[in-house]
Amino acid sequence: MEYGMLGEDAMSQDEKVAKYTGDVDWSYLRPHFKSGAMIYVDPSLDLKEVAKAFTNDQKEKVATWMKQADLVKPSSLHADWWEYDKTRFTAVVVNPFVLAQPLQKED
Repeated sequence: MEYGMLGEDAMSQDEKVAKYTGDVDWSYLRPHFKSGAMIYVDPSLDLKEVAKAFTNDQKEKVATWMKQADLVKPSSLHADWWEYDKTRFTAVVVNPFVLAQPLQKED
């Protein structure tokens, strides 16, 4: 399957990643989680690098991250916690997925 950034324009992949990345709360991600389109990105990874790996169809890199559980399809336990904790995320749309990484909480 080939993934891509939204929009059919002349922007570079870096520009599209920047354009379609933003900080969101759980209420934005909930519908994507329910439809199976959300992928959790571990904070140890660079979200932009992950988005580019998807858009450049780097299947082996993505598979390695999935095998190492750096990328996961969240479960209902994750969703319940994020709902309770009011977790905020940085998310990027890589059609058909939404890649989401929790924002680091300030102490």
